Amino acid sequence: MQPIQLYLDCPCTSFPRSFARDYKETYRYPPPSTLYGLLLSLVGETDMAAHLGVKLAIGIIGDDPPISRIVRKQRHHKFSKTHMGIYPTSKFSKPNHQELLTDLNVTVQIDSGEEVGTVKLAERVAIALSTPSQITRFGGLSLGESWAMVNGIRPYRETDGPVRWLVKDNRGLISLPIWIDRKTGQGTFQRFDWSDEFQPDCFTKIPALLKAASKPQKSGQAGKTS
Repeated sequence: MQPIQLYLDCPCTSFPRSFARDYKETYRYPPPSTLYGLLLSLVGETDMAAHLGVKLAIGIIGDDPPISRIVRKQRHHKFSKTHMGIYPTSKFSKPNHQELLTDLNVTVQIDSGEEVGTVKLAERVAIALSTPSQITRFGGLSLGESWAMVNGIRPYRETDGPVRWLVKDNRGLISLPIWIDRKTGQGTFQRFDWSDEFQPDCFTKIPALLKAASKPQKSGQAGKTS
């Protein structure tokens, strides 16, 4: 199946950086891991590993989206024997700053040629757009956090405007997560630069899950050699 290219219109969103704490900085561009999650939501897939191996190419239409800074209330829950299940608002809520992106127009190409599954993500996306009655999904379609719903998603048209593509470059100044381990919170990152023309290095592969780490050595065995 040939890669398909989509257009996404998102009026307001945020992609908090992994190191952000009280001041929630945002990545300037949508990470591949976030777009992968959006596509799974579009087709009603709840298994994050269902389409590992798919390749995504991300482009920005128009200028970089402006960044706004807001103050919002955030809760900081404490989990311990004394606080388990007790969250008094006056004690565990405080105002924090957060960055938002507005008027974000994105295009994404989907190449399912190296997916691990038999049913490909590109095929399911094409079905979702042409005959949505054939899929079962729930909730709104968001790019980023749950409140950041998109205005719409459809096939890309040349009239949407020229595209600036993110291209893989180990010396690039743009670093974005391509996979987040939900159990540990650790991420796999890729560096990017810009390209006005599409090229093969614009594709980023959502990596297959790593095999389970080998069992740790027993106490007293460290440093032994055969």
